[in-house]
This record gives sequence, C-alpha cells and structure tokens, in this order.
Amino acid sequence: MALHGSWNRSQPHGYRVVLIRFRQGKPVSETVFADGWLEKNDHVLGRPVDIIELPDGSLLVSDDHRGAIYKRVATS
Repeated sequence: MALHGSWNRSQPHGYRVVLIRFRQGKPVSETVFADGWLEKNDHVLGRPVDIIELPDGSLLVSDDHRGAIYKRVATS
C-alpha cells in the first residue's frame, strides 16, 4: 500500500510504501517496504501514489511529487 503522505498536518505522516498482511480478511501486521521520501527535517522528497506488480514480479511505484516511476526488480 502506498501511503501518499499528508499535506495539511503539522506533523507530516505517510510518505512510504508498506506491506500489510491479512489473516481471515483482517489486517494483522504492517511492515515498511520502502521509505525515504520524508527527511528528518520534514522536507518532502516524494509522495508515493500507487503500486503495480509486473508479470516478472518487479514492482513499479509512482511518485506524483517528482513525476517519477521507481522500479524494484524482482529477485529470485
């Protein structure tokens, strides 16, 4: 899940991609998969929007702050 990031909070939140695991249809854990779009001084470097998995298992993550698409190549 792409956490796009807040735009109107005094303390920014989000700006990361997380893996959410489900059990019997209910979320049971959340693990950070990719982050770094928000620096410690609250400077925004990017805002992940969406994720798509390609047939080879690679992931594409779109970033509407930078107008970029990032690719994580699948490992075997």
